[in-house]
Amino acid sequence: MQLNLSNIEYAYPSAAEPALRGVTVTFPQGWTGIVGDNGGGKTTLALMACGLLQPDAGTVAPQLLSIYCAQDATEPPINLEGFALAYDAAAMRLRRDLAIEEEWLWRYGTLSGGQQKRLQVACALWASPDVLAVDEPTNHVDAATRHAISAALSQFGGIGLLVSHDRALLDRLCSQCLFVSHGVATIRPGGYSQASSQASLERSSLVHARASARKEKARIEREAQRRREEASRTAGKRSLRGIDKHDNDARHRNRVFIVSGKDGQAGRLSSRMEGRLESVGARLATLRVEKRYDADVWVDAAPSRRKVLYRMEPERLSLGNVALHVPALYIGNADHIGLVGDNGAGKTTLIKRIVGGITEVTRVLYIPQEPDELQKHTALDAVRSLPSAQRGRALSVIAQLNSDPERILEGDTISPGEMRKLMLALGILESPEIIIMDEPTNHLDLGSIEALERLLSAYPGALLLVSHDASLVEAATSITWSIRETESGYALTVS
Repeated sequence: MQLNLSNIEYAYPSAAEPALRGVTVTFPQGWTGIVGDNGGGKTTLALMACGLLQPDAGTVAPQLLSIYCAQDATEPPINLEGFALAYDAAAMRLRRDLAIEEEWLWRYGTLSGGQQKRLQVACALWASPDVLAVDEPTNHVDAATRHAISAALSQFGGIGLLVSHDRALLDRLCSQCLFVSHGVATIRPGGYSQASSQASLERSSLVHARASARKEKARIEREAQRRREEASRTAGKRSLRGIDKHDNDARHRNRVFIVSGKDGQAGRLSSRMEGRLESVGARLATLRVEKRYDADVWVDAAPSRRKVLYRMEPERLSLGNVALHVPALYIGNADHIGLVGDNGAGKTTLIKRIVGGITEVTRVLYIPQEPDELQKHTALDAVRSLPSAQRGRALSVIAQLNSDPERILEGDTISPGEMRKLMLALGILESPEIIIMDEPTNHLDLGSIEALERLLSAYPGALLLVSHDASLVEAATSITWSIRETESGYALTVS
């Protein structure tokens, strides 16, 4: 069993560019990752595969039973009541594997986002579709929920389409990945790590081929110019103008030159060079390489002269009915710390306690999980009022984080992911001694996450990072603060 999309074309009404252009791909049994930048056409492709959107051109075949799990799980699954009343082996296994409590089934609207996502996935798997498309199933959920969803999805035996920026999940589930960019799709084998490595190799080869084509074009242009000049001189030799009518020897040489055919040779060579120039120009036009920004944004940054930026004595932080027990903590001037734990374990409470306790002499850049409206408007006003040199540097940072700088300046609202990038870019201008970020990868696509990972890993100062993204934490931090549940609440340990 497989699903075939052939020459799919689709454009949203009033859109300047088509969402999908000539996409042809085969989805076999097993999981295929669908990856790419936000707005690149991933969700559109998944909806098309499930028959929820009809293409403007092309075909989707054969007709199969399909289910699409949207990124937003607030809408109850259509078969929720049936699943709630089911006690067959498949339903009981899904309840066990996804740790679904019985009472959840009857109060869907009051569940947390992670609990709703577990139920959404359970209902979809219980329906046993031929095609299952899940859109960002691990977005905004904690490590335990990620693990449960990953384990449940791994048991699916049909055709699975996984739209995700979760690199660990893509690597675990997928045997191939479809890279979607500006409506064009390219399939590559393996999970995300293998497929993205292949994409990097292809890009390097493309960069080399483009550089070679440019050199060849420049060489041919020089040669074509020389041939044009030679042809011009040859044309002059064909004319008897300027030769004295009594100079029989000169007139004879000119006629011999014309009869021998040498008068046309330079012109033919010039014409041939023009053809080669046109050919190499056309080849160069096909070698398009996506622009990448690799400048060092930390060129002026350095760790604080103070070796320790923050100390905290052992403390008990209230989390409502339970408490978070925190041992003595300190943050060195170059420490990169990852704070991990399940939702509701007190990570944000601890972060706010630390932010409030850092002395005023320390330059702190704190970017919360969800900036409020005042912070958003303040950031937009700030970037627009900057002197041109500083604004250019801030927009350069945004470009390196995989966003279009011009879009930041266009309107009064920007996406949550771009707002985090803007706040980070503005903060960098203040040369912070410590950066504190709470769930910075929420709303970000894979390209943006990898760009953020590179930027934070290279930061020379102190970093405190709260994230469920294990790959980001591993790459950007060297110290881990872990919050785990205990009999008396929650406790933090340092490793």
